Amino acid sequence: MFVWIFHRISGLLLILLLSVKFLTSFFLMTKEQKPDWALVLHTNPFIDTLLIISVVFHALYGLRTVVIDLGLRKEKLLFWIFTLLSLVLSALLLVLYFTRNY
Repeated sequence: MFVWIFHRISGLLLILLLSVKFLTSFFLMTKEQKPDWALVLHTNPFIDTLLIISVVFHALYGLRTVVIDLGLRKEKLLFWIFTLLSLVLSALLLVLYFTRNY
């Protein structure tokens, strides 16, 4: 049940975070003076961290759901496998992101 709820919440969070990224990028592409709030939101490392973690967990929990739908019924084992994969992949992507950008 936790995975189902988390998958739905992370999907909504992705919609919100991607909307913020797209909206702020439109404001930053203007030739006029760029608004400070758009620059702060677009380059905020907290938003980027949430976005990376949400994408990874949402994608891998979606794959877990597909594997269960295909017939593998070991839900607890799949939960731990995909959670560990998500943690490792998130950590790796965050390290790569922060070493390149900061």
